[in-house]
Amino acid sequence: MTNILLIIFLLIVFFVLLFLLFFFLKRKNNLSKKTKINEPRISFLKEQEFNPDISTDNWDLHKLRLNKFRRSQYKGLTFFLSSENRIYYLSEEGDKVYC
Repeated sequence: MTNILLIIFLLIVFFVLLFLLFFFLKRKNNLSKKTKINEPRISFLKEQEFNPDISTDNWDLHKLRLNKFRRSQYKGLTFFLSSENRIYYLSEEGDKVYC
């Protein structure tokens, strides 16, 4: 009788260990798979071209955005194009400073 109980106990332990082994192997495979990051539809340069609120260091892009949107952010400062086609920015006091 004790031999049968011992065999049943060992079988249960074996199946539990087998289940845990498969569970951890599957989990490890899921974690090891590299996730693919979707490429943005518009490249960063195109995004800068169509958004005048993104700061740029590119002078040509800055001039293009000024002509297109009448405002552009260049090196952290927002410039505007007046109705007389003059470029200005606002000082900390809110005064227009023409370039």
